[in-house]
Amino acid sequence: MRRHTAATFTAVALLTAGLTPLVSATPASAAPAGYADDFNGDGYRDLAFSAPYAPVGGKTDAGAVVVTYGSAGGISAARRTVLTQDTAGIPGTAEQGDRFGKALASGDLNADGYADLMIGSTGEDAGSDTDGGSVTVVWGGKGGLSGGRGVSDPAVSAHDEYGMSLAVADFGGDGRPDLAVGSTGSDIWIHQGFTKASGAASSSELATGLETGPGLSGARDLAAGDVNGDGADDLVVTGGDAATYADGNMIYLGSASGLTFQTFLRSDAWELAAVGDLNGDGYDDVVTAAPGTNGKSLGGSVSSYLGGANGVRTRPQAAINQDTPGVPGADEEMDAFGNDLSVADVDGDGYAEVAVGVLHETIGAARIAGSVTVLRGSAAGMTATGAQSFTQNTAGVPGTAESADRFGASVRLSDLTGDGKADLSVGADGENHPSGAIHSLRGTASGVTGKNAISFGPGSLGMSTTGYLRLGQDML
Repeated sequence: MRRHTAATFTAVALLTAGLTPLVSATPASAAPAGYADDFNGDGYRDLAFSAPYAPVGGKTDAGAVVVTYGSAGGISAARRTVLTQDTAGIPGTAEQGDRFGKALASGDLNADGYADLMIGSTGEDAGSDTDGGSVTVVWGGKGGLSGGRGVSDPAVSAHDEYGMSLAVADFGGDGRPDLAVGSTGSDIWIHQGFTKASGAASSSELATGLETGPGLSGARDLAAGDVNGDGADDLVVTGGDAATYADGNMIYLGSASGLTFQTFLRSDAWELAAVGDLNGDGYDDVVTAAPGTNGKSLGGSVSSYLGGANGVRTRPQAAINQDTPGVPGADEEMDAFGNDLSVADVDGDGYAEVAVGVLHETIGAARIAGSVTVLRGSAAGMTATGAQSFTQNTAGVPGTAESADRFGASVRLSDLTGDGKADLSVGADGENHPSGAIHSLRGTASGVTGKNAISFGPGSLGMSTTGYLRLGQDML
């Protein structure tokens, strides 16, 4: 499934006619910067987001992914690439129920200086295996994203929804990112040594203790970062522990000899974790979310676990909900505080912030309108002090908070302008139900601001404005 991390390598045009032309950004003259999300190598991070239920050529729920390219002025709907399985060079064919874009990840898999985009299609049939799932790599280049190849599932009969969770990181510490793929099964597959001509050179299975079976979902989320500072990235797996039936996050430490289990963080987690350096000590930290049904809050909470030389500490550094002093709003039943998370430094002070989606937040009389809370980082780690909250009623933010907008369905902190401060991008996949929309707010030295915020929906991206799209359901 999703989603969004701060790992070193880590979040449809004319669909009614069945056409999917590529509209590439014009790259700047700067040399490739090597960011894990700089697909055209112009030195600016880019933003990818999906509409996994978008119709393609009349086929419902086929799915589409959009990439908007960063610049000194931020992203723009005019500088974009739109991808479906009917796009020239993309493997497969758009089919009903494929859900192309249900999961996203990025990183420079083939080490050519341009980030590549990984796309999970959880509803793709694998031969006779209904909903077996698939993963597609779309290659970055000077003109943006184009062409791709599939990543073979080594164990088709062992699971379904291959590609439901993705992470790209250098698990071996050899300077080349690897691709981790999750599914409904207990196995996670690590693919290594990619080239554009032949794909992955090798694949290995990471056996986990994930709970599987009817109604259970295996690896619900994968996130990555270097939590112990040894130069090899580590893997965070969200799911249920088959031994205890508890939900939480399994931590696997990377090394030249492979990934090894460190600890299990029992957090009754939603479906995700995010990784980044909250306290500026050089070790990545892990942030998890828990639903209000766990007895700790009514509407959800987020917890932070600090990294260190021995790995992730098992006692949370902070646990925050909407009743925590300093956090705007109130802890209300079913708010879904923490439905999505992203970690990066908004204000440039060396401490990463945490963006928290609250997609069921009621705004005035508008139910499930949604909001986003930004929690600051500090020398101690995640803190409620100075927390900010944003809705579509916030000054400068385009639109109006309306029922079922689901503002905060996805969140992403990343520096799209190259000024050293992460910007806040927000998916509202229920906007103009059920089309969806994307919002982008600037990061500044004093935090996120609504000034100069922008928003765009399917129409400005050349996509169909009818049908069930859910644009912005996932983002990286």
